[in-house]
Amino acid sequence: MKLLIVTPHFYPENFKVNDMAFELQKRGHDVSVMTAIPDYPEGRFYKGYGIFKKRRESINGVKVHRSLIIPRHSGSSFWLAMNYLSYTFFASLKSLWFGIAKKYDAIIVHEPSPILVGIPAVIIKKLQKIPVHFWVLDLWPESLTAAGGITNKNIIYPFEKLTKWIYDNCTTLMIGSKGYEKSICNKGDFKDKIEFFPNWVEDSLESQKMIDVPKLPKGFNVVIAGNMGDAQDLPHIMETARMLKGSNIRFNFIGDGRKREYVENYARENGLMNNIFCLGRYPLEAMPAFFAQADILFMALKDTPIFALTVPSRLQAYMSSGKPVVAMINGEGADTIREADCGWSVPAGDSEQLANLLKHLSTLNKDELTQKGANGKEYSRKYYDFTKCINHLEKIIGTGL
Repeated sequence: MKLLIVTPHFYPENFKVNDMAFELQKRGHDVSVMTAIPDYPEGRFYKGYGIFKKRRESINGVKVHRSLIIPRHSGSSFWLAMNYLSYTFFASLKSLWFGIAKKYDAIIVHEPSPILVGIPAVIIKKLQKIPVHFWVLDLWPESLTAAGGITNKNIIYPFEKLTKWIYDNCTTLMIGSKGYEKSICNKGDFKDKIEFFPNWVEDSLESQKMIDVPKLPKGFNVVIAGNMGDAQDLPHIMETARMLKGSNIRFNFIGDGRKREYVENYARENGLMNNIFCLGRYPLEAMPAFFAQADILFMALKDTPIFALTVPSRLQAYMSSGKPVVAMINGEGADTIREADCGWSVPAGDSEQLANLLKHLSTLNKDELTQKGANGKEYSRKYYDFTKCINHLEKIIGTGL
């Protein structure tokens, strides 16, 4: 099949849609990607890319077409809005050309955020009368309130209408969390369009090959990998660290984001330099080496209704590592930890309960921690296998057996 993937992010940015595109191409499909100039997460164009550089390229056989964007810079609300709107505008212009001059059999939309990414896909769909399979990874307009703090109905209402229009024009709505179904169905009669399509775990996270990374400090090591943004509820993690000041519990942040400076400043101002360590961003291939040094892997999400509907991809990656998981989250994520018996969870925002749990875990017999990690790995192999997920995707788009 000739497939077009529409996404705001693609390689060299690190998103699962990369694996999807490369695997579909490897399986014999003719894959093209409509995306943007890469700028995530640092907020500036990657080296070698720009307005006049690498706007079209071939990566592992996948034809990549990059639209202009305004970089997200600091990630403030203003620059994020400019980033989202510029991508939508320029990608929609490009979609008019794609819809007339090119021919595809189906479109796959990758929507980490915002919902606006669906607009160029629907334009091509209407011009070519082809199916659109929409991978819903973020709920709109709920995200405006949960992540952006926007409650103005005059802003939210147009996004409600836009979301319904995009869903109306999709053949399939693929959801990675079953908790999304109710929210989507509240927007319209979409139940028959919904397909459960969970995130998979990258092969590099299950690799036994270790690359050289910094050694973690002595003590009970809590590793927190990934983006350091508003959604990750860093203030409550910092409050927990403050409660554990002077203990042997070490919080190791492996990643970057708009809140990294806040974490570093908090550690200095509160005398927590022996408890909090920001090691910076590393490639995905380095994660197994960091995870191997961890006593537990930790994640948190803010206490909002939308995050309670989500099974975070970070949780799935943690489970695949064979290490026990601790999470400060509500809803679907906490339910998954209980179902897999791969660790422990406390309610979102409950710093005191988290501090007490970590103190307790730091005294546990290693065998109990090891068993929790093994349970998570087994669950991951059963439900988050990459090959099984892509097989299912081929069935969804009508090419699988």
